Formats: sequence, C-alpha cells, structure tokens
Amino acid sequence: MKRKSLALPAVAGLLTSALTACGGPDGSGADDGAIVLGSTDRIEASKAAPAPLDPAQAYDFASWSVLHNAFQTLMRLPRSGTEPIPDAAQKCGFQDRQSEQYRCTLRSGLKFSNGHALTSEDVKFSLDRMLRIKDRNGPVSLLSNVDRVETPTSREVVIHLRAPDATFPSKLTTPAAALLDSEVYRGNALRKGFSLVGSGPYQAKTEVRDDRLVKVRFTRNPNYQGDVKPDSDKVEMRFFDSAPAMEKALTKGDIDVVHRGFSPGQIDQLNKGEVEGVRLFESSGQGIRYLVFDTDAPVVGTKAVRQAIAHLVDRQALVRDVYKRTAEPLYSLIPNNVISHTNSFYNEYGDPDPDAARTALRNAGVSTPVKLTLTYTTDHYGPETAQEFKELRSQLNRSGLFKVKIKGVRWTEFRPNLPKREYAAYGMGWLPDFPDPDNYIAPFLTKDNFLGSPYRDNSVQDELIPRTRQESQRTRASGDFQTIQNTVADDVPYLPLWQGNTYVAARENITGAEYAFDSSTMLQLWELGRGAGS
Repeated sequence: MKRKSLALPAVAGLLTSALTACGGPDGSGADDGAIVLGSTDRIEASKAAPAPLDPAQAYDFASWSVLHNAFQTLMRLPRSGTEPIPDAAQKCGFQDRQSEQYRCTLRSGLKFSNGHALTSEDVKFSLDRMLRIKDRNGPVSLLSNVDRVETPTSREVVIHLRAPDATFPSKLTTPAAALLDSEVYRGNALRKGFSLVGSGPYQAKTEVRDDRLVKVRFTRNPNYQGDVKPDSDKVEMRFFDSAPAMEKALTKGDIDVVHRGFSPGQIDQLNKGEVEGVRLFESSGQGIRYLVFDTDAPVVGTKAVRQAIAHLVDRQALVRDVYKRTAEPLYSLIPNNVISHTNSFYNEYGDPDPDAARTALRNAGVSTPVKLTLTYTTDHYGPETAQEFKELRSQLNRSGLFKVKIKGVRWTEFRPNLPKREYAAYGMGWLPDFPDPDNYIAPFLTKDNFLGSPYRDNSVQDELIPRTRQESQRTRASGDFQTIQNTVADDVPYLPLWQGNTYVAARENITGAEYAFDSSTMLQLWELGRGAGS
C-alpha cells in the first residue's frame, strides 16, 4: 500500500481488445514515436476512493507510477543508490543534531506545468494539506511526524518534526510529499477524478473510460527545473485487460516496454529468449507478500492460533508451485536484500511442522479444527493470488487442525474495508515507499499504521522504532531492527510469505530499461529512450 502492491504478478487491466493494437506504421510504439509502456494495473475512481491521482489519497504502485513522473518533490532518489538528492530543492539538510529541524532552499525559477510559480508557500501548502485531509487510505502516515512548516522566504522552507527522524529525507522523495499548485488544489478537499498539475519532468494527460484510467500521455514539461534529463520527449502508458493481450502487443511492437503485469509463465518464456526481439531485465525485488491478522478478532485474536499457522505455512511450495520461482520465501517483514534483515520466522518456526502447530493449539486450550476465513483481493495482485490462497487453504486444512475457507473481494471494496477491520485474516502486498528497513516496520507497527491494525507492542512502538530513527548511520540501528523482527515472529500479527523479483521486458531498440526502477521500485520514465537506428 506501496502503497501497496507487488511488481508481480499480473493485475486486472483496463483496455478493451480494440485498444491493444495501436502501434505506429513501423510496428514500434505510438504513431508519434512515443515510447509506450504496457501494464495490467487498474486505476479507477470509486465512491470510497474518488481521487486516485490525488497525492493525499493515492497509495499504491500504479498511481504512484503516474505521480512520480508528473510531480516534483523536495528530494528524490538517484538513478542508483539509496541516498536522497535534491530535486525541487537546491539543497536540504538537518539543522540540528537531533534530526528534528529540516531546512530546504528551493531552486530558482521553479514553475508548475501550467506556468504558475512554485514557491515555499506551495511546499507548505502541500505538506499541510496532506496532514489536514488525513485520508485514511492515503500515505499521510509518512508525514505524520511533521509538527509545523515555516517559510522564512519565498525560497526557504523549514520543517519542524515532532520527534527525531533520520529517514525523513527519504520520505520527502515519495509522492506523499508531492508539490502541489495551491491555486489548483484545494487545501481541505481531495481533487476528484484523474486530472493533475505538477512540476515534474513530464506533464500528464489522462484518458478515462467508465471511471477507469485507460491511458496516460506523458510529454516533456517545458517548465521543469531540475537535474533529470528525459531521454524521450513523449512516453505513453497503456493499461491492458490481460497479460496475454499485453504480451501480444509487445511481440507485435505495438508497445515497447512492459514494467508490470506478466505472469510467472510469461516471465519464464521471456527469460529463455522465446519472444523474438524482446529482452528481459531482472533484479532482486523489494516487494513482499504477507498475511495480516486482526489481533482483536475472534479466533485469530488468540496468539496460539497465529503461531500454529506460522508452523504450517510452506513458503517453498508457494514460490515453487504458484509463482514458478519468480519469488523467494520470506521469513521477516524486512526483505533479505535490505539491511538489518534477519530470518526471524525461520529461526522461530523452522520448516513446516504439524506436530508443533498441534502442540501450540493444545497448550492454549484451542479446540480443533479451527474455523477460519482467509480473504484476498481478486483484481489487484493478479490471477495467481487465487491459486496462492487455494494453496494456503490446502496447507492448513491438510494438517487437520484447521477448517479454512477463502473469500475473494474486488479491490475497490477490499482496500477501503481494511482500516474498518472487516476481515480477520487477509493477504496484502507491499512495495517500499523508500529503501530503508524502517519502511517495512513503522507502517505496520505504529499506532497510525496504514492498515488500522490494533496490534501494539509498547517497547517496539515507544522505544525501539524512535531509537532506530535517531541513527543517521542506518547500520547502527540493526540491533533494534532485529529485536523488532523477533518480536513480530513471536506475536505473529503479520506472517511474511515471499518477496518477488522485479522484471522489465523491453524491445531491443529501447535503452535505459535496466534503470526503469529506482532503489524503492519507483518507475522512472525519463530513463527510457530509443537506440540508434530505431
């Protein structure tokens, strides 16, 4: 919730088949030479979420992929690496040793795509607006530590924090801190629909059908002031009904790049070079999949029940049989390629062990079989999700200790229901907002966690997380992060399942595909270009 969804697997798309074959006369991309990306993501407006491209409400991979390329932030992540660098800011830094006062000087001559000047007042407006609207489905938790914002001059901004936070510069790289035109956006209400005005490298024009986004046209923003130098003046993002339709369009040359949505079987074909003229770029991903338990609910509110499930789940079977080894088993909320990771769940529970699960339930006086419903979303993480939950159901029921049912719910209903705690146990995915172990811990374990989980551990919330945020040298916080991971493994408010790799498929004449994602898996359209002779 990134927001939050995984780079794999496929998600239900939007385009009808009539729109999937829109290539230019040379069989490459759009008629005007724009680089065309395909995705099966679904971005739609609903009664519960009427503003899918408003930074105050948008909090998922698909929406952030649009926002990141149209809006500027004070800081951004470089092409590679995890240390934030200035974006709309000329320079930024903490003004105290406690990491509580953050000061930025803006670049000179900043403008929005509509020509309006961008000043420090717009920065203050944008941060204050996020905190004022406080949308329960949005990314407000990333900025909840902001106490007040001051604007000494038109180019200076001083952000005062409630508590020390060395990760705050990283939070300013996310669309949660997108800079908005105070003459366009209202300070106390969402901007409904799909129109947007920013100051990023691209300006975006959206095409909508039946309250669903079907196409985004990105063109170079002539008013952009910053270090990013787009390799293409025009980029188009199209949304497909299915992964097979998208694969057909890529093979024909109607689209140039696929950054999201292929099934594990299609990934395998691409990896073997079976799709002519297309290259596949693979990197170790930071997206995770996990189960959430309402620790105040009947049945799963009993710790022994959650621990028994942890004893029974076979992650190896999930990644082998469902995801065809495009993912890896995960034994912590923090992925194994992020600093401070430790295999807490494996250390606590080891390999699947029905006898250990039975002992945990018996010692707690829990009668078996335990009746439980696992809920998942049918149209956000792809068709493999249903198969994954069938496998989980089978694993738990085979033990004889559980009688599990599964229930699929559409994302437009599923996501708004999470803060209301409508489901006792359900599946979710997460992509990091920024590349730091804090972003796999705080969003889940603080009082204002984005899922509305009632789980609390006073030591984690009041001592360990604040202490990790005081460490500007992030490796020094590893001991506290490991203690937190061990606490989660013991209490099991969440059960990590797997982490997925990241894949980008691109036609051979496309350059920059290997840099399409930054270190937080944020899409960087400006890296894409066409090679000589294309």
